[in-house]
Amino acid sequence: MASPGHGTLVLGIETSCDETAAAVVRRAPGGSAEILSNVILSQIAEHAAFGGVVPEIAARAHVEALDGIIRAALADAGVTLDDIDAVAATVGPGLVGGLLVGAMTGKAIAAARGLPFVAVNHLEGHALSPRLSDAIAYPYLLLLVSGGHSQILLVRGLGDYERWGSTIDDALGEAFDKTAKLLSLPHPGGPNVEAMAAKGDPRRFTLPRPMKGEARLDFSFSGLKTALRLVAEAYAPLSDQDVADLCAGFQLAAAETVADRVRRSLARFRDAFPDLAAPVLGVAGGVGANQAIRAALLAECTAAGARLVAPPLVLCGDNGAMIAYAGLERFEAGRTDRLDVAVRSRWPLDEKSAPLVGHGRRGAKA
Repeated sequence: MASPGHGTLVLGIETSCDETAAAVVRRAPGGSAEILSNVILSQIAEHAAFGGVVPEIAARAHVEALDGIIRAALADAGVTLDDIDAVAATVGPGLVGGLLVGAMTGKAIAAARGLPFVAVNHLEGHALSPRLSDAIAYPYLLLLVSGGHSQILLVRGLGDYERWGSTIDDALGEAFDKTAKLLSLPHPGGPNVEAMAAKGDPRRFTLPRPMKGEARLDFSFSGLKTALRLVAEAYAPLSDQDVADLCAGFQLAAAETVADRVRRSLARFRDAFPDLAAPVLGVAGGVGANQAIRAALLAECTAAGARLVAPPLVLCGDNGAMIAYAGLERFEAGRTDRLDVAVRSRWPLDEKSAPLVGHGRRGAKA
């Protein structure tokens, strides 16, 4: 139960893809941030038959569920809207239909209650989640790996991000999903590939480590995905053990590729901030929940004398708590938004860096 009147309370709403989520986060008088509630409703069942997220289905599911999710988040926190100091909602990047549902609901609550509204970049929610879980200080290095993004970012401060590396083709989570689909595993791909990999031999098949050893910090996963497809076609029809070994090989290749990128990023971070005693690498995004990748990152951080901050699994995927916390930091900094702020399907954190892929009429993919 919260203690209304003590600290700052922010309601956060997340509807950028296929999770309907709401949360209440409080800044206690002592300065620490506390998650009072974090309610998440997954749409996995609605999209399972299609092997991926269908935007129209996602938007309709958000409409049906969001009001109840917000009520549940308030009830779990032991507060009412009378206790809330600000409302935050994801306004991009993401699926436009879903973004509109969450943003309009957040704006309506803010307007009806006379509350400040904070428009949150979904990626900033991920970027700040290590501060929510571990209260780390700026600056830090961030590895953001999800279904739509694979990035290495320097986080200098709130709203101050510098992209050091990005994917030149598929995001890592996208590669996991496509691998699962190729091997006839259920949606979502990431957890199912990881589960099968636990039963397989990661050294049976030789798969590439794209861009490993290159000085640039970018990622590439399309070649790994293609190599796996060629092996799968050569061994078809695949036995269950073939599938498990392919999953294990893919996961090891992905983990070693990410570890190589992180090793070079930590060296660059040390050069940029030589006075920091212990650099911090934060991990965010749904793929950050993969235990093999976490283990590889921990090994790299240990070798580099750095600290790995990997938030709890519930904060790795899309959730309302990270949006509420990003909204809290922005609200405290006086960075609130007008109610006519528009949703954005594309919204990179570092808009100064030239995008590697997907720059169209709606802006950079990220």
